Amino acid sequence: MAGILSVSDVMAKRIITARPHATVREAINSMESNDIGSLIVMEGEKPVGIVTERDIVRRVAGPCIDPRTIRVQDIMSRPLLTVKKDASLEEAASLMAKKRVKKLAVLENEKLVGIITSTDVVRSAPQMVRIFEELLRNGVKE
Repeated sequence: MAGILSVSDVMAKRIITARPHATVREAINSMESNDIGSLIVMEGEKPVGIVTERDIVRRVAGPCIDPRTIRVQDIMSRPLLTVKKDASLEEAASLMAKKRVKKLAVLENEKLVGIITSTDVVRSAPQMVRIFEELLRNGVKE
């Protein structure tokens, strides 16, 4: 298996999360202060969804809803798509393309241990670009 990269080799281990009952304004503040485009939504220790910049634009900014009055749970994408920490990058890329998403939560024994993005995959394994060409052709949901 030498030379084959796994999800754990390239995933981000620093995970910024939000609670379902947090306001969207709080989520935006967290994204801005951490310079990130998404937050994994946690209920206790269980990851239950993801809120992305796209969710905020489509479900809050577009309809002109005050982000202080709406909760993360009302706009988050679910179910949260996940991949196992020891999965190959090709498996992760294929899942992203099949489900038309750019981010996957990474689990080990049902516990959140990281997040992997299409950018992480392509930077680490440029040969995966072909898989993401399919993602671009089919459109992205998140």
